[in-house]
Amino acid sequence: MSLLLETIKIENRLICNLEWHNARLNHSRNALLGIQETLDLADYIKVPVELGNGTYRCRVLYGRDIDKIQFHPHETRPVRSLKIIHCEDLDYSFKYADRKKLQELFGMRGECDEILIIKEGLVTDTSVSNIALLAGDGQWVTPAPPLLPGTMRQSLLDRGRLKEKKVRLEDLSLYREARMINCMMDLESGHLIEMDRILYPH
Repeated sequence: MSLLLETIKIENRLICNLEWHNARLNHSRNALLGIQETLDLADYIKVPVELGNGTYRCRVLYGRDIDKIQFHPHETRPVRSLKIIHCEDLDYSFKYADRKKLQELFGMRGECDEILIIKEGLVTDTSVSNIALLAGDGQWVTPAPPLLPGTMRQSLLDRGRLKEKKVRLEDLSLYREARMINCMMDLESGHLIEMDRILYPH
């Protein structure tokens, strides 16, 4: 059974953010399995001719080796509200293929579309993305530390479009809006969440 997962955006047959996916894959294999040999996903991902242009989600399951590569049409579900969920025992610092705990937390969303996970009093991630918060001065901030260091998050940090900052739950009201960001969504295309649609548990 594969231990780890990379989810990669394929747009018009091009592999997006390849540099950051390679970096995370090789870091994970080294940290968890002690493997120093590096892999280049470009050597393994061959986009089938029949996919044509458009946007697809590529799932790469791996451990010591690349075990399986799958392609799926990209489908989005609308997300306009987040339910705040506290969880102290969640460890998702690597992109594990087993998402059972995250799915359990997602099941607690009630009437909201998605969850926002709070750990040790700090804002972290949703169940499927990192989050970016727009400060009053126009600077986009992403909470530190995240549950999972996402590839889109890291690319935006490296490009100077995001700034890392510890964000306490009580500080959320200081921000103007939130965006969900992951390999399929950036600051422009990510789901926009109005701050009054981030709901606290009763």
